[in-house]
Amino acid sequence: MSMPLGKLVLFTSVMAGGSCTLVYYLIQKAFSRASYYQLALEQLRSRPEALEALGSPLNVHYLHLTDKYNFVDIADAQLKIPVSGSKSEGHLYVSSSRDAPFKRWHLQEVVLELKDGQQIPVFKFSGENAAEVKKD
Repeated sequence: MSMPLGKLVLFTSVMAGGSCTLVYYLIQKAFSRASYYQLALEQLRSRPEALEALGSPLNVHYLHLTDKYNFVDIADAQLKIPVSGSKSEGHLYVSSSRDAPFKRWHLQEVVLELKDGQQIPVFKFSGENAAEVKKD
């Protein structure tokens, strides 16, 4: 049983598009479950001045996978997470690292940059004590 060329092209296009969409969704899901991503959002939610600048409710959007700032390897992670609220929008810049593969991720710095250019420090790692967090 042969299929006309037009139907074959249409079927192949639909399958390829669906596959690409599924892969994109799975990559986004993997990022959103990563501890460096979750830790950064926890820090953002704990900063009243950052939440006040964005407005309620806080919305976290998909990463732009083609953005050159987004980078993850075995020891370092750098993300630019789009966020918005009722008052403003911006990006949450996240820098994390870990000592070795399969070890725990540690935030180095988290900064909220609003669309007007205002930067709000959310988290900065304090080297004095590994358990201490410096919020300035």
